Amino acid sequence: MTNIMEKIVSLCKRRGILFQSSEIYGGINACYDYGPLGVELKRNVNQYWWETMVHQREDIVGLDAAILMHPKVWEASGHVESFTDPLVDCRICKQRFREDEIDPKKLEKKQCPHCGNKDSLTEARQFNLMFRTHMGPVEEAASTIYLRPETAQGIYVNYKNVMDSSRKKIPFGIAQIGKAFRNEITPGNFIFRTREFEQMEMQYFVKPGDDDAVFQQWREERLTWYVNLGIRKEKLRFHQHGKDELAHYAKVAYDIQYEFPFGWKELEGIHNRTDYDLSRHQQYAGKDLSYFDDTSRERYIPYIIETSAGLDRTVLTCIVDAYEEENLEKETRIVLHLDPKVAPIKAAVFPLVNRDGMDELARKIFEQLKNQFNVFYDDSGAVGRRYRRQDEAGTPFCITIDSQTLKDETVTIRDRDTMEQDRVSKDILITELDKRIWGNTQ
Repeated sequence: MTNIMEKIVSLCKRRGILFQSSEIYGGINACYDYGPLGVELKRNVNQYWWETMVHQREDIVGLDAAILMHPKVWEASGHVESFTDPLVDCRICKQRFREDEIDPKKLEKKQCPHCGNKDSLTEARQFNLMFRTHMGPVEEAASTIYLRPETAQGIYVNYKNVMDSSRKKIPFGIAQIGKAFRNEITPGNFIFRTREFEQMEMQYFVKPGDDDAVFQQWREERLTWYVNLGIRKEKLRFHQHGKDELAHYAKVAYDIQYEFPFGWKELEGIHNRTDYDLSRHQQYAGKDLSYFDDTSRERYIPYIIETSAGLDRTVLTCIVDAYEEENLEKETRIVLHLDPKVAPIKAAVFPLVNRDGMDELARKIFEQLKNQFNVFYDDSGAVGRRYRRQDEAGTPFCITIDSQTLKDETVTIRDRDTMEQDRVSKDILITELDKRIWGNTQ
């Protein structure tokens, strides 16, 4: 892990964004808990995705499918048979690795990437990434079920239910945000790759022949979404899957990648899955999943354009992209330049001092604002230190009540990014914050 990532991990713990899961027991590998600020940031990213993908569109509806599904779902999807990674062990240091992540030169010598011993790696064996469990009181083969490794299959098996009940016609999409689980061999890079994570997925059902144009449309729309989230465009790029990368179900696939401190890595996948998934479930379930087009009088199995993003990865991207160590005259300021619409705390309210009625007025302003925004009240320590704490938390605005407030009922709004302060009437604070956070001018 790079030095910058170590600093980000430290900041996340210090400010209550992320904690190692079960830390008092020594932690559990690749599992994390979201703290008070982290859960707000995650919820804001979640809501922004849902707002743009579902509420702002007429052609997409939502779903929340169960985590536990019939085991035949995963047979039909191919996960039972082929959702595997090649696993090798080092006989010396006992470490385990994915064979396809080892340097080819070292792999040729069977050299362990951890301890460096040659001829120490075992032959590769396929390791299934799905977590198994049992439903019912008896642990036997017939009771085996799986924790879902992706949310997409819950959409496919409900495609007819959703289409019939919502009276949607193709083209239309189904969106879902939910937990998924993968028993990764080599998780790492903080919350980039974990064993328990959340996905934001949308499956768009189209007529065969229209799929190429719709794919291109979604490819561009999803990149724009990250820019609108506040991610720097120069840190984003497309990566097209080559023949050796392309999944067996995909006609074409692109990743949206972000340049992390540990390299360019996938944020989201956009895939043309053709009619593979619905055809497989139709075959295994013995149910007709075809669609009759009233306009063309054709019957066909729809093609699927998938957009699949990791919520946790998106949260990490927001933090990494926003992190800055800014050198000032006498100090280094650590600041998270989070976009105001996803920032955990929208504004902090400070009385300059706890006397002369400033604290009482600050409390009244705080009570008014908290009905509209997630705000924070802080009267502890020097104002400069309070500013720095909020800079690290990513709070975009700080409102200070001072002696002038008592005279003319104006307050200062300090901008996190520029550190500039403006005086505004306390009576227009809600309107002013609404404009600065959401761009609303009314």
